[in-house]
Amino acid sequence: MRRAGCFLILFLTCVGVARRTAAAQNAAAAQPDVEAYVRQFEASYHDVRSLRANFTQTLVQGGRTRIESGVVVFARGGLMRWDYQRPSPKLFLSDGKLVWLYIPEEKQLTRSRVKSSEDIRVPFRLLLTRLDLRRVFARFEFVNEPGHDAASRAIRAFPKKEYTEDYQDVVMELDGRFDMRRLVVDLPDHSRMEFHFDHIDRNPPLSNSLFHFTPPPDTEIIDQH
Repeated sequence: MRRAGCFLILFLTCVGVARRTAAAQNAAAAQPDVEAYVRQFEASYHDVRSLRANFTQTLVQGGRTRIESGVVVFARGGLMRWDYQRPSPKLFLSDGKLVWLYIPEEKQLTRSRVKSSEDIRVPFRLLLTRLDLRRVFARFEFVNEPGHDAASRAIRAFPKKEYTEDYQDVVMELDGRFDMRRLVVDLPDHSRMEFHFDHIDRNPPLSNSLFHFTPPPDTEIIDQH
């Protein structure tokens, strides 16, 4: 988520400091610290077995921006399916063991093992399986960004040393139900991948067939094991 006057007399100064201190104490009592908030986020997914959402994905790399959108579904067991609809259709799928990328325009299917895939979408498969952010991230902090909904909070996560080649930092914006509305991944090569999610549905009924794919007969299959 690779994810702030001058006073004329001493008396007024003291009063101002006392008021600010009391306000800060009240705010701290009303809002959890960042570690407690992360634990609440993780716990909120304990009973979630499936998810469906609309998504918009934005990649900024080398001065270029590419925006894609579609529908994504997740299920326990590391299952996920990204159906890209705009600007052109494609399918990104994980059946728990393999990752599949099918591009109809190119009549091409690329397959790789989940463990060897470096695709930025792969960590999403753990969302419903064993959400444990501390496995990857060493430190968290709240992010104060303008324009947030009052019920939303954003946290920035900094990766552990062994993951610094994968992420620079990651920002996660969560609503009042701990649904992830935005995910921003800053990568070491200074590129950025950003996801926006809406129409989030927890525990929708999903068919197992969603996570299996048989390519058309004329498809070129590339195995990257």
